[in-house]
Amino acid sequence: MNTWIILAEMAAFAAIFTTVIFAYYRGDRKYSPASIHNYPPDIQEAYFKTHERVDVSYRSKNVLLTKGFGVLLFTGILLVCARVAGANTFWQGFGLTFGLMAWIGVYDTCFLDWVLFANLPMFRLEGTEHMDKAYHQKWFHAKGMLFPGIIFALIPAALVGALVAWIR
Repeated sequence: MNTWIILAEMAAFAAIFTTVIFAYYRGDRKYSPASIHNYPPDIQEAYFKTHERVDVSYRSKNVLLTKGFGVLLFTGILLVCARVAGANTFWQGFGLTFGLMAWIGVYDTCFLDWVLFANLPMFRLEGTEHMDKAYHQKWFHAKGMLFPGIIFALIPAALVGALVAWIR
């Protein structure tokens, strides 16, 4: 597999991921259960003091649907990446996809969560705008990247690996 192609795919995947995040958090979508569950618990609690409480657990229908759509979207994008990079076996497709998912997890945590999410007003939930310290909780986002993020990365990696092997 070509290293330069993989590096270009890393940059393209980060750009696509960032675009999806910014598009998703526009308008009232940031107030959906699937979005609110990404916020630290103290921000959720403050928000629900003045707004109707909704189920924001990982088992809620809205969160499961959003995560399921994300798996399908990532699987499609990463299948193209694997094929362009030259993956021809299950393990090549799996490894490349897992690596790109790990990369996007680090990028999401260290840049999107720690820098943009913490500092841009567009990500602040109504009634929590004053909670600067809560929005800068690095450990909350790092834990999410490690678990369930690593588990989440295994799903599209296995799907892409299986599809690469099947296509081949």
